[in-house]
Amino acid sequence: MLVRRWLYKSGQAYCQIQRMGNYTSSGALSSSESTQFVQDVVAHNCVVIFSKTSCPYCKMAKNVFNEIGATYKVIELDEHNHGRQLQETLAQMTGARTVPRVFVNGKCIGGGSDTQQLHRQGKLLPLIENCKPCCVNSASEGSGSR
Repeated sequence: MLVRRWLYKSGQAYCQIQRMGNYTSSGALSSSESTQFVQDVVAHNCVVIFSKTSCPYCKMAKNVFNEIGATYKVIELDEHNHGRQLQETLAQMTGARTVPRVFVNGKCIGGGSDTQQLHRQGKLLPLIENCKPCCVNSASEGSGSR
């Protein structure tokens, strides 16, 4: 019997398979494991940005949340062991393969330009305020956590 176990360390998810008391790392995530990872991250964080470190639109989205002082979770796909798989999963889940993919309160609101537009229209902050109290930051921790 195989038992899958998820370990989270420094924003990375590692799937381990237990065989007769020993743990060995599993190379790739299955489609369902990748989907489950995305769903878990989105379910446990009010704001999640699936990003790439060199993407100007990703920086735009992060800057919007920094400007309003919201805490957010960042998954840098270009630094993640399963980044390509996660990006494919996001494409299937949201209908767009581009980054960033921004989720607020469990719903994908789009990319960097969409996030900026919602903020300019005064619609982003109300979405965040509907989240759990832990997600709206009143201190200076507004930079994303991983």
